Amino acid sequence: MEVINALGRRKTAVARIYLKEGSGNIIVNGRDYKEYFPVAILQYVVRQPLEIANVVEKYDIKVTLDGGGFKGQAEAVRLAISRALVEIDEEIRPALKSKGLMRRDPRMVERKKPGQKKARKRFQFSKR
Repeated sequence: MEVINALGRRKTAVARIYLKEGSGNIIVNGRDYKEYFPVAILQYVVRQPLEIANVVEKYDIKVTLDGGGFKGQAEAVRLAISRALVEIDEEIRPALKSKGLMRRDPRMVERKKPGQKKARKRFQFSKR
């Protein structure tokens, strides 16, 4: 099996992954994913597609992350792994899709408008 690469995005985070057969190692920006994502919930988010497909110990994954915060990065990795697994085996697509892992989350930060404090918050109104 050759190396399969996939791309995942969330907010401003971009994850490029390289998936190949191996022993289940996940390396993120040169570090182990448990070291890169110290919070257990984010570690679960990264492993989620592998656990649904029952291939946790089957593939080695090398991840290059760019931009965003920790949560956005973890969810970008999740989408990229899901896409790569579907590229390998189309049979697991319905299981991943039913859990909502095949869809890029379209929510982005709303831009700040001129004449306002933030995107929606206004400066205090003074009648006199």
